[in-house]
Amino acid sequence: MRPTHLLALLAILSLPAHAQHAHGEGKLDVVIDKDSIAINLELPLDAAVGFERAPKNDREKAALAAAEKALGDAALFVPTPAANCKALPPKVVMPAFGAKAGADDHGDIDASYAFRCANPAALKGVETGIFKQFKRLYRLEAQRAGPTGQGAARLTPKSPAITW
Repeated sequence: MRPTHLLALLAILSLPAHAQHAHGEGKLDVVIDKDSIAINLELPLDAAVGFERAPKNDREKAALAAAEKALGDAALFVPTPAANCKALPPKVVMPAFGAKAGADDHGDIDASYAFRCANPAALKGVETGIFKQFKRLYRLEAQRAGPTGQGAARLTPKSPAITW
């Protein structure tokens, strides 16, 4: 990890946490470093599929697979078009259901996205279409760190962008 990535990550981790696990509410961290954007998403499984446990039937298994496929599309996040950013392959980690999971465990999906921007000076924000994909999601508590400083925003279906 480059030193500037580490500093940006440390800066974002020092921001106050807005929410613990809550149904319908996810967490989004955005780190801007030179020509790169790193986005980390933590989404309660309930917001994506309507349950937080191992799937009980084929319909629930299909819902998990559909959520994983949808989150595997970097087009869920759109940096400022003038910045000419290209997505790298996303990484999606679904909850592991097994003997080690406790009855009180809450399932979260973790996904990470990365972009390289040809014109980083034009980068002014990132908009998300995640609310259209997951109707049970009503809020993302977003934090960002980058060359213009750090900040936080609450993203909703009516306000789906973090800007700086």
